[in-house]
Amino acid sequence: MTETVVAVEPSQNPDDEAEAAVAAIDVPDSREVDELEVARELVRQAREAGVSLTGPGGLLKAMTKTVIETALDEELSEHLGYDRHDPAGYGSGNSRNGTRAKTVLTDACGQIEIEVPRDRAGSFEPQIVQKRQRRLTDVDEVVLSLYAR
Repeated sequence: MTETVVAVEPSQNPDDEAEAAVAAIDVPDSREVDELEVARELVRQAREAGVSLTGPGGLLKAMTKTVIETALDEELSEHLGYDRHDPAGYGSGNSRNGTRAKTVLTDACGQIEIEVPRDRAGSFEPQIVQKRQRRLTDVDEVVLSLYAR
C-alpha cells in the first residue's frame, strides 16, 4: 500500500492562468515519511520543473487550491452520507450536481479560482468556504501543515 504525496509540474499551455498542474508521487508505507523531507521534496520538484514557490501559478497557490477543493468534496460526501460513485447514493433523493466556480482571496496566494461542489436539493452549506464568503484567512498555514503530514 502507498501514501500519495502531491507535487506540482508546469502546465503545457503557457496561456493557462494556472501555470501548475498537480501530479501524484507514490511514497512507500514501509518508509516513515518525515514532514520536513516531504516539504523539501515538493520544493525541489517545483524548482526542477521551473515552478515558482509563490505568486501566480506557484506551488503554494496550487496546493491551496487542491486542499480547499478536496475539503469541500469531503464536506459534500459527509452531507450526502456517501462517497462519490458509491452505489448507496442511487435513488437516495439527493446527489452531486456538478460544481460552480468561485474566486476567493487568501493572505499569501492572492486570488484563487476554486470549484465548489453542489447537490441537487440545494441543501449543501459548505463550512470551509461558506456561501458568499470571498476572503480566506490563515488558510495558507493549514495547507502547509496538511501537505507536510
